[in-house]
Amino acid sequence: MTKVKTTFFCQNCGAQFAKWQGQCTSCKSWNTITEELIQKPDKRDWRPTSTAAKNQASKPLKISDIDTTKSPRLNTTDGELNRVLGGGIVPGSLILLGGEPGIGKSTLMLQLALKLPYKTLYVSGEESQKQIKLRAERIHPNSDLCYILTETKTQHIFKQIEQVNPDILVIDSIQTLQSDFLDASSGSVSQIKQCTSELMKFAKDTATPVILIGHITKDGSIAGPKILEHMVDTVLQFEGDRNHVFRILRAHKNRFGSTHELGIYEMQGSGLREVQNPSELLISKKDTALSGNAIAVTLEGMRPLLVEVQALVSSAVYGTPQRSTTGFNAKRLNMLLAVLEKRAGFRLGAKDVFLNITGGIRVDDPAIDLAVVAAILSSNSDQAVIRNYCFAGEVGLSGEIRPVQRVEQRIMEAEKLGFEGIFIAKHNTFSLKPTKIQIHLLSKIEDLLNFI
Repeated sequence: MTKVKTTFFCQNCGAQFAKWQGQCTSCKSWNTITEELIQKPDKRDWRPTSTAAKNQASKPLKISDIDTTKSPRLNTTDGELNRVLGGGIVPGSLILLGGEPGIGKSTLMLQLALKLPYKTLYVSGEESQKQIKLRAERIHPNSDLCYILTETKTQHIFKQIEQVNPDILVIDSIQTLQSDFLDASSGSVSQIKQCTSELMKFAKDTATPVILIGHITKDGSIAGPKILEHMVDTVLQFEGDRNHVFRILRAHKNRFGSTHELGIYEMQGSGLREVQNPSELLISKKDTALSGNAIAVTLEGMRPLLVEVQALVSSAVYGTPQRSTTGFNAKRLNMLLAVLEKRAGFRLGAKDVFLNITGGIRVDDPAIDLAVVAAILSSNSDQAVIRNYCFAGEVGLSGEIRPVQRVEQRIMEAEKLGFEGIFIAKHNTFSLKPTKIQIHLLSKIEDLLNFI
């Protein structure tokens, strides 16, 4: 009888240890190390069935001799997903999609599988085929190219793959899969690594794209070892607020495209709808001008967005004034308040300041600084900002308005949505000659006060 081999893995970061210990020396987490069985398999996970493919060995090629024209990207028919992936799905790529429970990961992938013009195998380890059918009837009732499989054993999945021969494989989710080559339970670090390596070998050998849905932990990272994100080609994050209908798709890692692109969806009863013009949805419709509101022109990747910044300045009830932000960096807000007090003479140290980015999105673009300052000053004086005016500028520590990148795209987006004027930095260089929008150049915060 062979001796059972065990080892210890950290369930948080995947570090391996020879014996149990209370704290993981890699990620400094306590009580996350568990014992798992390991078993060296006598044969490998997945192998091609043809003899020619089995005997074929990889040979080195000159980079000039490698032909990529025969492997075009697969069009997903989803404009937002194509933008985030960099133009479509690359054959043989391994894509990992993460997100909070109930945010719509399975809905997005099932909708993709039903609408793709390619043969797709959707493997679910969480729902039965009847449950998936009920959801599919709401999204896209008829599809002859989508196959549904309920299975958690990777060896059984590969047998069905050989029969169906799909063009795209979707796994929902990677934490539910289990390999017969390991005795560990599903969802453990060793099982996730083993199942992902089997699927990666299948994807690279057959040039079949594989999309993995992954769970996330309470701190927002994808559950399992960190090596999981290193193994895949693309890591997508599906995020949003349960209280809002908007869902945002971001790329945290992309070997075949940019990681600065953004996809926006709207959750509906019939599935996720692509939002072609998110600026109109992120700006609330008001009949009267209200104080504390300003419109900022920001960029998410190559896409210009107009978002509404709301600020509330009131006298502090308690001894220590409050600084609260939603969708904006709190440290950045404290810096802007210090600049206003030092350079513009506004006494905001004894007042509560609340800041909100409407729509439930988070903005990291420094070009939103000017709109934040305008909203704070508007709320402090209880006077509304001039209607149909927007802002795009970064505020420096000296109170100067710094130029921002791709200002021409921002001006064109504001002009397209019917804005009458835009405030930008004086030193921004652009060759655009707008016809319907006025451009106001600012060099410091004091210039902004004269307009407001």
